[in-house]
Amino acid sequence: MKFTSKFRLALLATIGTATMIQPVMALDAQAFVDRVAAVYGAMGYDIEPGTVEADGATVVVKGVKIAVSGEAPTDIAADLTFTGVTENADGSYTADALTMPDFEYDITEKTPGHVSLKNIVVNGIYVPAGDGVNFIASLQGFASASAGPLSVTRNGLEVITVEKIGTANVFNPAQGSADLVDVASSFELTGFSADLSTVAEENAEAGAVIEALGLTQVSGNINESMTWNMADGHMVIDQFLINLDDQGAAMFNADLTGLTPALMDTIYASAAAAGDDSKTQEQIDQANMMMGMQVMSSVSINSARLRFDDASMAMKLINFFAAQENIEPAQLVAGLKQMVPAMINNVGIPALNDILVPAVNAFLDDPQSLEVALDPPSPVNGMMAMGAAANPAGLIPLLGVSATANQPAK
Repeated sequence: MKFTSKFRLALLATIGTATMIQPVMALDAQAFVDRVAAVYGAMGYDIEPGTVEADGATVVVKGVKIAVSGEAPTDIAADLTFTGVTENADGSYTADALTMPDFEYDITEKTPGHVSLKNIVVNGIYVPAGDGVNFIASLQGFASASAGPLSVTRNGLEVITVEKIGTANVFNPAQGSADLVDVASSFELTGFSADLSTVAEENAEAGAVIEALGLTQVSGNINESMTWNMADGHMVIDQFLINLDDQGAAMFNADLTGLTPALMDTIYASAAAAGDDSKTQEQIDQANMMMGMQVMSSVSINSARLRFDDASMAMKLINFFAAQENIEPAQLVAGLKQMVPAMINNVGIPALNDILVPAVNAFLDDPQSLEVALDPPSPVNGMMAMGAAANPAGLIPLLGVSATANQPAK
């Protein structure tokens, strides 16, 4: 009998404790979601959470509306599920992951279609504490995100597919540190393909050009990688590569300094002011002008390169336009060689002819690669470039402008 009584008392105590804990858990979940909305609101996103449910460290948000400031909100019908949510001693939050059901959207305007995006997940989420959100905190919002496959159909035919979209950040020191030293980021879009054969249905002229160039089926990928040091705002874009299979690849890389957290905070503040209804257009324009001047005086170019490696596209274009003019491809190339100096002269820097014309001519004769580079002897910011523009010829040595054709990539 005593055992039974004690058991009942223990059971009642457990139920009572659970009853008291549930509202606290719900309140913690609501506080977490409210903080997420506040943080992204400071970045220009208006988030209206619907209902919030909690089950231990899992928080599910239903009926979310998201809008970029000044735009109409978009309803997110799917549930957003945060797992491994933890509140830290400083009031910040972390979550292991954010997942949502596969995204499905019907296109009803003009040509009917459908968009499908599967396997959407964001890993390593960090939500900073405090009233304001500075650049350092916002930069550390997540460790990685991925989705895919992506499919877009029109009239029942699949016109765009992507196998995977992914991005990742590695923070030094650990994510969430107020003393962030640097971050290494990467982005990839793989298994991209597009069926352009249906373009002719809406634009016959464009469709004819696409077919003549053999671009009815296009595939490829995009890759980007960079590092960013917070102390001096040193950003190195190792590569931003757009590669189209059997067509060609465009590569951009750059080395910049001056993109400091303080400067980025100024840019964020200017963007927020632009969306402030209490500001006049004149005030917004003045703020943007001041911000632009600060960026130009702060950010310096150490080097930059834009390179195109041809895989067939150049000759396809030459053959196509030659056929349009009813001339031989060699005649078209000769005509282009005569046009290039005149086009450069229109820029107002005749000295560029000595740099660009030999490289362009070599590429036209044998399309392999064409690269334009900036390698200034010392870092050059925008204000310095504007000052040198009074003597356009002085820009060339200041920026270290060069051009090469059919040379291996450095």
